[in-house]
Amino acid sequence: MSKEILVKKIIKDIDGMLNLYEATHLMVHDEDILEEALAFTTTHLESIANQLNHSHAIQVKHSLRQTLHKNIPRLEAQRFISIYQQDPSHDKNLLLLAKLDFNMLQKLHQKEFGNISKWWSEQDVAQKLPYARHRLVEGCFWALGIYFEPQYSTARTIMAKLTALATVIDDTYDAYATIDELELFTKAIERWDICCLDNLPDYMKHLYKINFDFYEEMEKEMIKEGRVYAMDYYKKEFIKFILAYMTEARWLSNNYKPTLEEYIRVSTISSGYALFSTTCFIAMGDIATEDVFKWVSDVPKVIKAAIVICRLMDDIVSDEFEKKRDHISSFLDCYMMKYNVSREAAIQEGRKRICNAWKDINEECLIPTEIPIPCLTRILNLSRIMDVVYKDKDNFTHAEGELKTFIKALLLDPMQI
Repeated sequence: MSKEILVKKIIKDIDGMLNLYEATHLMVHDEDILEEALAFTTTHLESIANQLNHSHAIQVKHSLRQTLHKNIPRLEAQRFISIYQQDPSHDKNLLLLAKLDFNMLQKLHQKEFGNISKWWSEQDVAQKLPYARHRLVEGCFWALGIYFEPQYSTARTIMAKLTALATVIDDTYDAYATIDELELFTKAIERWDICCLDNLPDYMKHLYKINFDFYEEMEKEMIKEGRVYAMDYYKKEFIKFILAYMTEARWLSNNYKPTLEEYIRVSTISSGYALFSTTCFIAMGDIATEDVFKWVSDVPKVIKAAIVICRLMDDIVSDEFEKKRDHISSFLDCYMMKYNVSREAAIQEGRKRICNAWKDINEECLIPTEIPIPCLTRILNLSRIMDVVYKDKDNFTHAEGELKTFIKALLLDPMQI
């Protein structure tokens, strides 16, 4: 069979071409055949997307925008149930069970969200820290992206609270506090002592207490489980996170332009993904042994890859918005300055590094030897969240559009039985 005939045959098999396209996103480094397959299937799927029947067109356009491997599992499940229902050959009992399972889990997630909302209201953030973004709902979505399984209810609660708290801290360092106030707050975090409250301005006292109470809440949970060692790793990562923010605040205060190497070293910590990677194991039970926390603290390749995806996807979509106010240099700024290239060239380099980071993650997930798959999956899911939320714009900061639709699908709208 000639190559031309083979190509024509493949093009006619829409499902086969779509499956091949999806499979290419699991590639690792130096897989040239899969690179060619990705280019081939992308080109042909894009060219025929508007010529297909309604069902195929929806699936092709969705996959071209959001591949299965990089999508949040719960979102993909919700979408697939709807597609499966339209298949004339679907199994009615299987479909019913899938819908019931989705709705039962959604009820659990709604109950968790209610409890987290009550906690947030008790913190009185809107009144005492009015400058900050309120991203509690988005934090719950983030936590749901890391783990949807029923046994991880406490873990989801912790991650949702941390996301909301980290957002307030980000806004404090990035857009509100004076440099002198930040120096005081940073020193208080380093000392990790509630007595440090006395030296802080009133609004920072409130923020410091929220952080301290949140830590003690987790610590009590870990004492009950006999895993209090987890909190030492959390505290270490949280302090590093704050110190990175402080370094960036000093850069901005002094109008200092960091080198690319300086920026990468500090911003990979301030991205929060090293902290999040540690925290996501805190309430996973006995499977997250101390060896798992030691593994995370050593920042292995898969963690580095997740951090790269987080930092660069954020920088690429947020750069123009951040330029509207005083802000430190981004990856794009530093890369443009070092290599004297255009913004578009810097974006292309960022996307290349993101692509390579995904290959690192795929490689580490193929032969996991150091930690259990359920733990490794959380790191994969953290990267999936970035791909969904920061694909075209910063949907976390500007949550009124696509992210609102996703939240509604997972937390509000039940499956119709």
